[in-house]
Amino acid sequence: MQGTTLLLVGTFAIDLIASRTAFLCHSFCCVYLLLPFHCCFVLTSTACASLPACTDSSLWRSAHKNRLNMAFKGEDHLDSLPLPVQRMHLIQVDSVQRWMEDLKLMTDCECMCILQSKPISIEKDEQNELILSSQYSTCDNLQLLLKRAWIISTELTRIAQKLEKNRWQRVHSMTVRVNCHVRSMINEYNTFTRNSSEEMHQFEKLLIDKCSEFTAFTERCIQTEDEQILKSMKSCISETLTTIAQYFGQLIELVLTHEVQNLLRQIELSDSVYITESAISSLFSLTQEGAHLCRIIAKEGGVVALFKICRQDCFRCLYPQTLRTLASICCVEEGMHQLEKVDGILCLADILTDNTHSEATHAEAAAVIAQITSPHLRFTQHLSSFLENMEEIVTALVKLCQEASSGEVFLLASAALANITFFDTMACEILLQLNAMKILLAACSDKHIVDTPYSRDQVVTILANMSVLDQCASEIIQGNGVQLLMEMLFERSSSGNSAEVAACERVQQKSAVTLARLSRDPEVADAAVKLSCIPRLIKLCRSPTERNNSDSVLVACLAALRRLAVMSPDGLEDSDFQQLVKPRLVDSFLLCTNMEESFV
Repeated sequence: MQGTTLLLVGTFAIDLIASRTAFLCHSFCCVYLLLPFHCCFVLTSTACASLPACTDSSLWRSAHKNRLNMAFKGEDHLDSLPLPVQRMHLIQVDSVQRWMEDLKLMTDCECMCILQSKPISIEKDEQNELILSSQYSTCDNLQLLLKRAWIISTELTRIAQKLEKNRWQRVHSMTVRVNCHVRSMINEYNTFTRNSSEEMHQFEKLLIDKCSEFTAFTERCIQTEDEQILKSMKSCISETLTTIAQYFGQLIELVLTHEVQNLLRQIELSDSVYITESAISSLFSLTQEGAHLCRIIAKEGGVVALFKICRQDCFRCLYPQTLRTLASICCVEEGMHQLEKVDGILCLADILTDNTHSEATHAEAAAVIAQITSPHLRFTQHLSSFLENMEEIVTALVKLCQEASSGEVFLLASAALANITFFDTMACEILLQLNAMKILLAACSDKHIVDTPYSRDQVVTILANMSVLDQCASEIIQGNGVQLLMEMLFERSSSGNSAEVAACERVQQKSAVTLARLSRDPEVADAAVKLSCIPRLIKLCRSPTERNNSDSVLVACLAALRRLAVMSPDGLEDSDFQQLVKPRLVDSFLLCTNMEESFV
């Protein structure tokens, strides 16, 4: 690109004279000449190259300011000269020579790669932004590494797609970009890591060499138009791409394992609350990146290290954060096994029953219980120690529900109780003895405590599972529970959020299931009829929008309607009886799912 001369005077008005379009604000190769105050800045640009837009403008401004400062400093031999002589020397030095002198101060890995090979394409690539690195904490560096790894993984997938379509020009440009990202990632990681293993260095070298080989392959492809040659090279390129993906995956695995080991070493060896808190915070951030990282943490002894923290009084202030991290790790089977080995259930029971702990600590302990007893997990049945401590845990959780000061605390405690009722049927009997039904129904009348569909979902789950007990009916009547179940049949999402809509569907379904189970008691059925439950159930059956087109809600409502119809047949019109009660359940279901809105 031809030279461009800028004159910035007074209010920095810009006069740009160039024979080709220049991207001024993203120039790398500028020589910055500082003239005396009240004079102008003269910037001469040669070999101007565009820098992809950084997603963080403040980061770009910071990096740009640092480059300006470094450019103004000059070399050591100039620093010893008087300032006017330095300025005169700078003005006389050729711009390219000056840029080369400053390069060792200003260069980033991205700069070198981008100057050599940044593709100019009409296609928009969302992942071609290069990440500017800076001085971050360990947690920030790991997040940057994970972001870079995600970009590389995405780019490799897109290369495979372009290769399938024989888009050789695109394959090459994307290969160059991946090469750049890989080198940048390795360079960035090596600037902040400590004691990296020889195995990691070997994989780094293998990956870099393979990326260079891949780039050379694709470059040869764009230099030929012979279809036979391209066809023969395609399989070779595909194999190389697969090898790169394997090396990359193994390197990332080694890097993450190494960093997890460093964090756990800090947790185990440090007596400092600040250092331990920082390490636990970084560990928690890693758990949010997915199940694979949770497995790595569990395999490296993360559960053991965190429970050691929970057994030391000097770290009491870190209990909530530590328990939150444990709950995340225990979403994988490896975490559950480790928890069982270190008697984690007993430790959680001790925390929950210790009244000297804060409500926040109790709430996070409840969150761990909710996680490890989740009915969605298939590997919870081996928790034999849980049954030994279940009564203590259930008692503490009921108390936490009763004394909860916020909706979040109630949600965590009630979620743990709801999962426990799935975990073992004896839990329902314990809840009945503890008057849990009365406590939960009372909590639902407080809109500051039970304030979301998610909380109501937990409450109605407990009611549905307890409703199999014959003694439950009288508790429901005394606590005005039928009225609550009727209200839950009207549960609708106010935000339209998909997660909230799903929660509302579960509330409707479980409230209908609870009514169906409890209506075997004539007193409950009579109360339901008096509260006009039958018309509402009919509406839910006939109107798909009322149940958000949910088939599970429809089945539950048909079951509840049939149970109430037995107890009070006069409450239905003949058409409703003929279509919703008399046929087989499956026939009524098919009829309702095929109904149009105008039919109602």
